[in-house]
Amino acid sequence: MTVSLDSDTRFHAACAAGAEWGPTVKACLDRLGPVAGCNLGFLYLTDGMAEHATSIVTLLRGVTGIRHWVGTVGIGVMANGDALFDEPGLAIMAARLPEDSFRLFPTLTDGLEPLRGSAGGWLDKHGAALALVHVDPHHADMAGLVSRLSEEAGVFLVGGLSASRGEFPQIAAGAEDADPVAEGGVSGVLFAPDLPVATALTQGCRPIGPTRTVTASDDNVILEIDGRPALDVFKEDIGPELAADLRQVAGVICAGLPIAGSDTQDYLVRDLIAIDPRAGWLSIAERVTTGQAVMFTRRDADTAAADMRRMLDGLRKRVKTRPKGAVYVSCIARGPGLFGTADAELSMIRETFGDIPLTGFFASGEVSHNRLYGYTGVLTLFL
Repeated sequence: MTVSLDSDTRFHAACAAGAEWGPTVKACLDRLGPVAGCNLGFLYLTDGMAEHATSIVTLLRGVTGIRHWVGTVGIGVMANGDALFDEPGLAIMAARLPEDSFRLFPTLTDGLEPLRGSAGGWLDKHGAALALVHVDPHHADMAGLVSRLSEEAGVFLVGGLSASRGEFPQIAAGAEDADPVAEGGVSGVLFAPDLPVATALTQGCRPIGPTRTVTASDDNVILEIDGRPALDVFKEDIGPELAADLRQVAGVICAGLPIAGSDTQDYLVRDLIAIDPRAGWLSIAERVTTGQAVMFTRRDADTAAADMRRMLDGLRKRVKTRPKGAVYVSCIARGPGLFGTADAELSMIRETFGDIPLTGFFASGEVSHNRLYGYTGVLTLFL
C-alpha cells in the first residue's frame, strides 16, 4: 500500500518497570504523555503483572478515556527502544485511528460465533485486511483456531501466544458483550482494509541441509528420511562435530517444515523432542506425515541478526512513508537468550525506521498469516 494514515493519526508508546502495579501504571502514563483523542490502546504486561490485568485495564480506561484496549501477557514487553524482560512491568501504546477503522473481538474458544456476533456487522460493512491476535497456549487446537479465523474472516493475522508462568490474560476491552479480560482462546482487533499497514516475519534459524522427504513416520516421530533411518540423515546434515555428541544439538538444531506453495521458501521451525540412537528415529514438536518435506536448521545469533536485517531492508523498500507506529512480537527464545540483550532487535528496527512509537511482547510462539511459528519475530507497521 502506498497511501498513509491521515495527519490526525498518531501513536504514543512507553513502558515502565516496578513491583507494584499502581505506581508502575502511573509511571508509564507519565512517560506516555497526553493521549487526548486516542481511541485504541495496546497493553502488554510481563507475567509479574498478569494477576492485576483487570485492575490495570479498568484504571487505564478511566484515566485515559480510551475505551478500547487490546493486549496480553509476555515474559518480556517492549516500547520504543526499551525492553523489559523477566521483571514486573508493562508497555502501553495509545493510538488515534480513523473512526470505524478497527473492531475488537472477544476471546474465541470453540468456534467463530462470538466473532460473528460482536464484529459480524462491522466485517460485512468494512471487511478486514489484518488482525492483531493473542492466543492462549493452553488451547487444545491453537493452530486450527488460528487457521479457521484467518480463513473464515478472510484476514491476515499477526500476533503471538501469551507467555507466562502464572495467569494468561487476554485483553479485549471494548469488544461487545465480552469481559475486558479473559483466558482460553484467541482474541484481538480487526483492522479495516483502508488502514494502511505493512508486515513481515524474520526467522531465527537457517537451513543447514537440503530439503528432504519423510518416508516413514508415526505421529510426531520421524522414522525414515529419503528411505534411510532418520537419524543417519540427521547426522549427515548437522555435520561430524555435532553428530559425534548429540547432546550438543539441544537448543541449537531444530526441524524445519517447508510450507507448501510458499513463494518465499517459508518454513515452520519445530523443536527436537527426542532422539533414539538405537532405533535410529527422532521426534519433533509437530505431527508429521509420510511424504512431507523436512529439513534441519541451526539457530544462532549471527544468523538471526542477518535475517532480521534482511526482513527490515525488505520492509523499507516496500513502504513509501515513515511509519507512524509499530507492533513487534518476538519469541522468548530470541531476546537476551539469543542476542545478549533484550533490546537488540529494537535497535535494529530503529536503525532502519528511526525513532517510531512501538510496542510489543516476547511470546511463546508467533502468528503470521494463518500459522503458528517459533523462534521468529513479526513486525507490523502502521503507515
